[in-house]
Amino acid sequence: MIIIKSKNNIPIRLTKERWCHIISRHPELIDQKERILETIAEPEIIQEGDFGELIAIKFYKETPLTSKYLVVIYKEIESFDGFVITAYYTNKPSERRKIIWKQ
Repeated sequence: MIIIKSKNNIPIRLTKERWCHIISRHPELIDQKERILETIAEPEIIQEGDFGELIAIKFYKETPLTSKYLVVIYKEIESFDGFVITAYYTNKPSERRKIIWKQ
């Protein structure tokens, strides 16, 4: 398990189970663990999810695909705990979601 602090200074856990989930569905992320952690700690945008989750987004000029946005969905449970739900690359962030923080 790896722990990184979110923009709200809350420890966010990336468990082995969640990591296996991410790379099984998005194999292009297999060598991108550091970028996932960086996106949580230093996002460019944070959007609000539908069920209380947060969506951290950061643009990367070079990825295993092409230039893409990395999206990391995570949940802050308490002021002292949170966890990663999933992560994936996308061409552009959702325009319909509420932006709650922007760099």
